[in-house]
Amino acid sequence: MLAQIKNTAEFLKNKTDFKPKIGIILGSGLGSFVDEVDIKFSISYDDIPDFPVSTVEGHSGKLIFGYVNNVQVVVMQGRFHYYEEADIQKVVFPVRVMKYLGVKKLIISNASGGVNPEFEIGDMMIINDHINLIPNPLVGPNHNELGTRFPDMSQPYCKKMISITEDIAKENNINLKKGTYVGVTGPTLETPAEYNYFRIIGGDTVGMSTVPEVIAARHMNLECFGISVITDLGVPGKIKVVTHEDVQNVANKAKPILAKLISELIRKI
Repeated sequence: MLAQIKNTAEFLKNKTDFKPKIGIILGSGLGSFVDEVDIKFSISYDDIPDFPVSTVEGHSGKLIFGYVNNVQVVVMQGRFHYYEEADIQKVVFPVRVMKYLGVKKLIISNASGGVNPEFEIGDMMIINDHINLIPNPLVGPNHNELGTRFPDMSQPYCKKMISITEDIAKENNINLKKGTYVGVTGPTLETPAEYNYFRIIGGDTVGMSTVPEVIAARHMNLECFGISVITDLGVPGKIKVVTHEDVQNVANKAKPILAKLISELIRKI
């Protein structure tokens, strides 16, 4: 795996001399954030050796290098999920490659279902902790070059970036929630009993991504920031039939606010 990571990073370095400092992963329906990027180089996942290719609608499948507020970034326009091939190493492979491209900080967005009764559809939640119910990407042989065998996870999400984003929200009258994200395998959406369980164990939202990438990033000592758009509700009395199109539509509406928050965060860190 380590050789593949290095080979892929070297391939990209040979394609562009751009040196990103911040990595961004865009979730379901949030790919249009690339409109905020002054793009210098773009490449399809299909054209990158060993890079996983997303098969889910709403995930375009492009790796984009450019500037956001004059800061060098690399953006994943679309991600790969565990349920697509049941290979957790493929899920975190792009994050590993980002590290070898020079990335120091990782910003992740996603769409999720709210299980906190105080949440409404369209709300945004800063992720300040998570519960992992997806296979852990660190199971198996450890590569010391990537990180320690037993990485600490007491602060999976960077407190400084959380604080900066909260200040940005206050300055712009943006209502932000904060809470714990439960990562599950999918691809089924949850049953009412499962929603109830996730709330009981301490979750505020539930989704099918993010946690493996954060685990891999923290393993490599990357600072992480996560934000979730609440696209549906798993709260008793508010549970409705939801389609992937519904999720995308809500996420699309959140784009202007999300773009403002992420762009300003990048400028201030």
